[in-house]
Amino acid sequence: MCLGIPVKIVEIKGDIAIVESEGVRREAVITFIDNPKVGDYVILHAGFAIQKIDEKEAKETLKLLKELEKWK
Repeated sequence: MCLGIPVKIVEIKGDIAIVESEGVRREAVITFIDNPKVGDYVILHAGFAIQKIDEKEAKETLKLLKELEKWK
């Protein structure tokens, strides 16, 4: 199973963005995203931003992922 995580773009340096989720920042390749901007939410998979996602959907997904952690 593959899992993509919603993250927010907080900085852009060419084809690399700094993205953040739950206070964790990391680099992500953004070459697959049309016109990425700081503040956009994207789905991150294996270090690549693969799709834009709206803020509401990103926050709902993150909430569901947190709820799943309770089942560990």
